[in-house]
Amino acid sequence: MALSKQVKHWVLGQPINPFSPQILRHISLVAFLAWVGLGADGLSSSCYGPEEAYIALGQHTQFALYIAVATAITVFVISLGYNQVIELFPSGGGGYKVATQLLGSPAGLVSGAALIVDYALTISISIASAMDAFFSMLPANLLPYKLLAEVGCILLLLLSNMRGMKESIKILMPIVVGFFAIHVSLILYGIMAHHRGLFLIVPNTLQETRDTIHLIGWVPVLALTLHAYSLGSGTYTGIEAVSNNVNRLREPRVETGRWTMFYMAVSLSFIASGIILLYLLWQPQPTPGQTLNATVFHAILGDSKLGNILLLVTLSLEAGLLFVAANTGFLAGPSVLANMAIDGWMPNRFRHLSTRLVIQNGLILFGILALGILLWCHGAVSVLVILYSINVFVTFSLSLFGLCVYWATKRREASPRWFLRLLFSFAAFTITSSILCITLFSKFESGGWLTIVITCTVIFVCLLIKRHYKRFNKKLLQIDIQLKQPIVHPLQNINLDPQQPTAIILVGKSPGVAMHSLLNVIRMFPRHFKNFVFLSAGIVDVQSFAGQSELEKMRAEVNKNLQYFVDYCHQYGIAAEAYAAFGTDTVEELTNLAIKVSHKYSNCIFFSSKLIFDHENFISRLLHNETALTLQRNLHLEGKELVILPMKI
Repeated sequence: MALSKQVKHWVLGQPINPFSPQILRHISLVAFLAWVGLGADGLSSSCYGPEEAYIALGQHTQFALYIAVATAITVFVISLGYNQVIELFPSGGGGYKVATQLLGSPAGLVSGAALIVDYALTISISIASAMDAFFSMLPANLLPYKLLAEVGCILLLLLSNMRGMKESIKILMPIVVGFFAIHVSLILYGIMAHHRGLFLIVPNTLQETRDTIHLIGWVPVLALTLHAYSLGSGTYTGIEAVSNNVNRLREPRVETGRWTMFYMAVSLSFIASGIILLYLLWQPQPTPGQTLNATVFHAILGDSKLGNILLLVTLSLEAGLLFVAANTGFLAGPSVLANMAIDGWMPNRFRHLSTRLVIQNGLILFGILALGILLWCHGAVSVLVILYSINVFVTFSLSLFGLCVYWATKRREASPRWFLRLLFSFAAFTITSSILCITLFSKFESGGWLTIVITCTVIFVCLLIKRHYKRFNKKLLQIDIQLKQPIVHPLQNINLDPQQPTAIILVGKSPGVAMHSLLNVIRMFPRHFKNFVFLSAGIVDVQSFAGQSELEKMRAEVNKNLQYFVDYCHQYGIAAEAYAAFGTDTVEELTNLAIKVSHKYSNCIFFSSKLIFDHENFISRLLHNETALTLQRNLHLEGKELVILPMKI
């Protein structure tokens, strides 16, 4: 066991103390690091989003000017909309919390399910695209190993994220900075090298617009432009990642979030619009086996030795950035799962943190989902992009509509500028919902239907989980009310004798379950135990780790629950005391605490209750942690006795 712990610490890093006053500052992200880690998904979309829009224009390439301007405006509109989300929900949660609290639980469920599918696809499509770019620079005989390389990349990202969010970002930061620097340089150089054509863009575009309208009418021209604009919708994915992870940002969180969104909006709008402008100036033609970016950059850099080297570096950084973008799925996806688990839509285990204070179960699930999707479609980007392009705009639209409802209902209570904010939110909602409708309509038969099926399946599973937890919590509340006994003062303070027989009872969140254990011990062993000791573990999860005040609140609740049982024993003249431990793993904390207390009370037996369901199966074990059984095994290995008392529910 000691060896396995050493290996675990070597691979994942040493445990972090969540109660350290400096720990939140140590693992939180400043705006620049947040831009690197959470903005990479948006930046990477410039590798394929502008290309999709430009190719959709066909022969009317001059209309790309409208797409470039619309792209820049859309990025800023969505970013400013999500600034409001950050302001209203500084604890994180993003689109899921906005939809839940402003539109109701059903809308929140749809938004959360869409985000889960979206982030899993973010990992798959980014890795697949990155390997496509990377293997295009290698000999063709290595192509059979591409899928294996993609699987290896996902596993590598999973491992790096289990070491912590900040650690994974620092490893990948040079790629993002390098990509941004070289693409800004190429865009500026490409525009200056073709500066004469720059002054002709506007008159040529206006002339072609007039000629085309005269030839086919303004409705087909508008339809063509909107169709191309919607096909470039992948450019805007990733913007919502910041609002989902506000709780990971450095204080003051709202200010840090705003700066992060500003960095993201400026960088994405400049590069995406700049690349479309390069297409317009250099008029690249699609080449089999090459992206349009590769073609236009090759034209700009030329065929010299230096040009070929710079082209290789540029394409390598594009592949690298797509790899970093896949990391965004691991950064933001588990947070969505955790917030949904808090509301009962997902199993409770997805809200738990590891010793490195990351949502380990969520990371593993997203790794499995991404691998499953990747293997199912054999790494084909053409299939993945269809699945990927819809769900993110479901979340965008729900979030922005939620803001519309908020400003319309709160009005002057929320802000003196509520009407301007309402107009802005409605304009942003109109843009995103229009893109969603056009994309869904144009890609429904090409695979859009499959995205709907997958998302609806996630929603159905969430409904079943919610139904189970709702019934379970209702019965548990009834037990708490029935078994909770009043405390009559004054209390007798009885001294404990460590040499006397001692019953050590494990206390969880439910006082009724712990009272069931205590009453059954007294009934089964009348007047045998002279001491009663109560143990409990306060678990730091996503909800309690929101800030120092939340941690202290959780600590106070655990101590209050334990004190109730000590007082209950004292009122009947029974010697009792309590101990608490705090950490991220229930079993580990209780095991260590139990061993420590057993050194003081050598003549002791441990007791715990286990909830028994009428129809126990794999699903019920997944939804409820098997803490008692795991703890029993750990204590048996230490030579200690733990008696599990069944409690039917």
